[in-house]
Amino acid sequence: MTALEPATKKKRISKKNKSAWRKTDIQDVEQFLEDQRQEERIGTFTDKQDEELFVLDASPQKTTKSTVLSVKQKRKLNAKKPMRSHQALVNTSRVQDPIAKRNHVRQKKNGRNIELEVCNPTKPRHRQANSDRAQYYEKLEQRLADKRNKKVAIDKDIWQEVDFRDAIPGLKDEKGWISRDLALHTAGNIGKKVVKTHASLHHKTTKAKKFELPHPGMSYNPAPEDHQALISEVVEREEGIIKKEQHLKRVTTSMFSKVTPEERDRRRLEEMSQGIEDEEGAEKSTENAEEDADKPYHTINAPVENKKKSKQARRKELKQKELSRQTELKRKLKQQTADLIRIKSIRHELDDEEEDLNDLKKRRKQRAEKAKFEPKRLGRHKFEEPDLDVNLPEDLAGNLRNVKTESSLLKDRFHTLQRNNMLPTTKLVSRKKAKVKRFERSSHKEPGVSYQDLKDRRRAAAAAAKAAADIKI
Repeated sequence: MTALEPATKKKRISKKNKSAWRKTDIQDVEQFLEDQRQEERIGTFTDKQDEELFVLDASPQKTTKSTVLSVKQKRKLNAKKPMRSHQALVNTSRVQDPIAKRNHVRQKKNGRNIELEVCNPTKPRHRQANSDRAQYYEKLEQRLADKRNKKVAIDKDIWQEVDFRDAIPGLKDEKGWISRDLALHTAGNIGKKVVKTHASLHHKTTKAKKFELPHPGMSYNPAPEDHQALISEVVEREEGIIKKEQHLKRVTTSMFSKVTPEERDRRRLEEMSQGIEDEEGAEKSTENAEEDADKPYHTINAPVENKKKSKQARRKELKQKELSRQTELKRKLKQQTADLIRIKSIRHELDDEEEDLNDLKKRRKQRAEKAKFEPKRLGRHKFEEPDLDVNLPEDLAGNLRNVKTESSLLKDRFHTLQRNNMLPTTKLVSRKKAKVKRFERSSHKEPGVSYQDLKDRRRAAAAAAKAAADIKI
């Protein structure tokens, strides 16, 4: 455009609607912003020195031809250059970081460092890999040796309940102003985080003791009083078992009278022929019904007449209803008067009911408290206390060498776990052996001799051989 040409005027377009906004030319604004961003990235000419803008070429002009590099040399030169795939990661911007103190996270590299191997090829790759592998196995052997030589110091009771607030001063107070949740939060913030376990892990299924000491009479050299107390306890338990068995026998087997075989057969025949008589009666009733069907039909009840009540009868009925209503009101008033008279007795009755209810609550509470110390039913079978291990007076030896063992430590610990609701109660399952049918082969049969006779012969021969051996001895 020359100076003589008049300047083009911008068209004034209505921008009342949203669709008219696209007609606005904003190219000059976008170009200005792009130039500004470019200057921020690479900087302006005024900011740069002459050395950055110009290069002084002082090398003489070479008339010789350039040396031709081999393929191997080109590969080495290319290996020293940064990878093209990483050029997008290079920061070329001159814009300053808005966050001056940034925490740059440097990730730890695992395995081979390919970039270091390519840029600094000090060792061949296979040798470097072998040395790394050797170092790894040396460190692994050292760790295993340290683990074997490490001694575990058991200086605390694993069953003891420890509160983490005792180790941190100021978190546990007597008045209870600091709750457990607040103490957990504070411990996590001061670098002593406590792993919060689920509440079900701390829920106690029983209040019984984790380990009960055996009876003093079970010792290999007990005192006479303790041994007699143990024997009396065993006798009482056996008497209770015998009494229970006798009771079950009395209320089951002894309740039924014995009958002769003839009486038993007669009762069975009578029981099995119960439905036959009913079928015969049903056949007779069907025959009678067929005979009655041939006769003409007659109604049993007489026809009902639609006889309306007179006005006098309706008045009498209303009077009777009113009289019964008045009588009911008088009866209720009389009952209320009687209740007012016997207020004292009603109070006594309510007090007695309340006392019975309190007694029932007390008994239920005692039963629930007692159940806390008893083993629960975790499986199909109910836990039963094992028999007490006792040695008779003639079996007491007085020393561990000649003591007669009556129990097993493994069984005792197993029953303890069942009593503390840690294992379900189980019972030994006895399987019946299959009956094997024996027969003699036809090729081994003797004519005129049965299989039973043959067995008797073999037994007699074995007994004779045994007797002969005893005589020789």
